[in-house]
Amino acid sequence: MSSFAKALNPALREIRVLCCQSAQASAGTRQFVVSEYPVIKKHNPDLPVLIREATGTPARVFARFERGVEKHVELDDLSSSEVASKVSQLLSVS
Repeated sequence: MSSFAKALNPALREIRVLCCQSAQASAGTRQFVVSEYPVIKKHNPDLPVLIREATGTPARVFARFERGVEKHVELDDLSSSEVASKVSQLLSVS
């Protein structure tokens, strides 16, 4: 079962995923988006989840919390399961 199959922290205001649409370093991030985005949106329908793909962009995810606090993690060269673990850790921080 996905660790994202639940409502996320109410202090979380936005998730932004950045990656390259063709680079091998972003492959795990792209696979994470394909597999986990529907689960996240199903359980958090009002949470903005932005996916930004651009050539040469390093894979990263940003989480914006209440009061404008923003945190991020680097995801280059990680597998889909490693990306899920890093994102889960990021989203649990408030």
